[in-house]
Amino acid sequence: MLKAFQSLALVLALGFSVAAAERAPQRPVNLNTATVTELMQLPKVGAKTAERIVAFRKQHGAFRRAEELMNVKGIGEKNFAKLKPFLSVGAPVAPGK
Repeated sequence: MLKAFQSLALVLALGFSVAAAERAPQRPVNLNTATVTELMQLPKVGAKTAERIVAFRKQHGAFRRAEELMNVKGIGEKNFAKLKPFLSVGAPVAPGK
């Protein structure tokens, strides 16, 4: 019985790891140009958080540093630490260009 439980626990743990790996974007997500859909590819970022990021960007302008993302409601230090490897803050594309 104990071996069956351990095997089940291992399978579940591996499943969660694979799901998390599948959720990670293939390349960094630019906070200044990403759409809500693109932001939702980030780990632990759902629709509401992605919408808050876009709204924050519209209200405050381009992100100069990835750390500014912590000013968005729902993104604290721990969540930011998980997101940082997947973020970039390249210059935003000017409208019409």
